[in-house]
Amino acid sequence: MSLDVRLVPYKERMESAIVALEKELSSIRTGRANPAILENIKVEAYNNIVPINQVASISVLDPRTLSVNVWDRSVVKATADAIRDCGMNFNPQVEGQNIRVILVPLTQDKRNELCKAASRLSETYKITLRNIRHDALDYIKNLEKSKEITEDIKKKLSDNIQELLNEFNAIVEKKVKEKQDTILEI
Repeated sequence: MSLDVRLVPYKERMESAIVALEKELSSIRTGRANPAILENIKVEAYNNIVPINQVASISVLDPRTLSVNVWDRSVVKATADAIRDCGMNFNPQVEGQNIRVILVPLTQDKRNELCKAASRLSETYKITLRNIRHDALDYIKNLEKSKEITEDIKKKLSDNIQELLNEFNAIVEKKVKEKQDTILEI
């Protein structure tokens, strides 16, 4: 499908939505250690609330252990407290300026709960994509009203934006399905 230049901004918005979905999916915990699950944690440091990646680096030691290397000794305790209080039932172990986060194996109930969270994300992003399509259709209608395009071109552009929506919805479903398969993997 060759995309009309007038629809390029809407395609870019849809691509941005996919990038945002990928970022959110990466923060959902799976059975393996992944540094992204700690990225949303905020730490109280230097009289401010900052993301954990501004005070430490996060790496994977083994499939069940994350290592958080805090750069400044004065924020080690605050970082460990933030990890403990993030709501993911982590029990960080402080070793000097390093904090080890051992991930307990997920129960089947927790895995199912995380799969449902991924499904909710899927629906949220499909709604976002539909809203982008709606904006594009409004733009196309306005072009027709102002006599910049004919009714035939309006129909062609409307069909193009629908094809684009279908393509991006398939991408959302594929990414969420991959995440759910990873979550359910033991």
